[in-house]
Amino acid sequence: QVQLVESGGGLVQAGGSLRLSCAGSGRTFSTYSMGWFRQAPGKEREFVAAIRWSSWSSGNIDYADSVKGRFTISGDYAKTTVYLETNSLKPEDTAVYYCAAERGSRLLTIASEYDYWGQGIQVTVSS
Repeated sequence: QVQLVESGGGLVQAGGSLRLSCAGSGRTFSTYSMGWFRQAPGKEREFVAAIRWSSWSSGNIDYADSVKGRFTISGDYAKTTVYLETNSLKPEDTAVYYCAAERGSRLLTIASEYDYWGQGIQVTVSS
């Protein structure tokens, strides 16, 4: 099992920034993806960003079009930790943000491909 715990959410004004963190513990994998998803009220969970690591490479990164140029994903392979730097936040970024992890050699961007999830953390952007 892998346990994921998110932190860093909160309330911010439009144009502001937040840094979300996700710390993993428990079982580790030699090659895995970690991703961020979000879910706004009444909407489906959507992909935000993901990063894939292996013990021999820094891995791949992908972003949803809606956050490209504003959000940056990074992390620490050895610590199973991933960060999401969110800048130029907009009210439409308001959602519960979830961290996810899954082993494998592909960069995963679909929620159903992930088995391990955090509890989620609220991000609210006021206009």
